[in-house]
Amino acid sequence: MSFDECYIKSVMRTIPDWPEPGVMFRDITPLFKDPKALRMISDEFIQRYIDTDITHIASIDARGFLISSIMAYQLNIPLVLVRKKGKLPGKTIQREYALEYGTAAVEMQIDAVTEGDKVLVFDDLIATGGTVLAACTIIKELGAEVYETATLIDLPDLGGSEKIQQSGIPVHALLAYEGL
Repeated sequence: MSFDECYIKSVMRTIPDWPEPGVMFRDITPLFKDPKALRMISDEFIQRYIDTDITHIASIDARGFLISSIMAYQLNIPLVLVRKKGKLPGKTIQREYALEYGTAAVEMQIDAVTEGDKVLVFDDLIATGGTVLAACTIIKELGAEVYETATLIDLPDLGGSEKIQQSGIPVHALLAYEGL
């Protein structure tokens, strides 16, 4: 089964004016009800990384967990979680990032990755890039290397993927949607 962008986009939903007026929300939840679509997406990512030297996948809260867990299982590498502040037990390291109005923070457990690890950062969507860049900062502070950022959806008009690339981190997106 090969990747079919048109099929994947036909399964996804766009919900206008959610969570606020003017936003076109790209809803990936229908993909999880469609085994063919989920397999296509998962297989596409797995094939991209099967012959690389990545040692871990760092997945960002929360929809990204669903696809990245399949990837980690198939690639036989650890999956580590990047969660919203206050959601992980034990000792953590956190970084704040800017939102349109205010800030938010993500965190990882301090033993999630170590020096010498090559980490793929996975999120379901890149908008402004703040979450991904905060995750990458934590990974680097823990001594690991960020191999690449992978995402199902890129919203290039919001500039996040460009910001990530300007920081020296490659970005791979399966789909792109213009506009907000």
